[in-house]
Amino acid sequence: MTDVDLHVPSAADARGADQALRALDGSTERALVRAVGAPESAAVELPSEARTLLLRILGHMANGDAVTVVPVAAEVTAQQAAEILGVSRPFVIRLVDEGKLACRLVGTHRRLPLADLLAFKQANRAERRAIAAELTAEAQELGFDYG
Repeated sequence: MTDVDLHVPSAADARGADQALRALDGSTERALVRAVGAPESAAVELPSEARTLLLRILGHMANGDAVTVVPVAAEVTAQQAAEILGVSRPFVIRLVDEGKLACRLVGTHRRLPLADLLAFKQANRAERRAIAAELTAEAQELGFDYG
């Protein structure tokens, strides 16, 4: 199992991430990287998908957000799932018991597939946005003015 370790950037790291993001974001699809102090011949080209992921990581770090990288095949504990979803551990257990989230037992401990958890989170977000749009449309039809 892979642990989910969140890394909260320091203010200096956030500034450095912002500078790197600005440098990479305006570049073409190709990105060459090299370690500081390494000769230019040591530069390597990032695959486009790695560049995309790096831009996302740098963007979050620049905002001071905690960041982690986890392989999709990874499993997380119920507590880690709760942190990812922004809910309590007992709520995650209830979702598992209701069959809304898959898990497997390792002894008495639940392990949830990260890919399933992220798909659940995305579907839940889409459902909430659709409901909010529906409520907004109803309010406009009824002539409510929130401005």
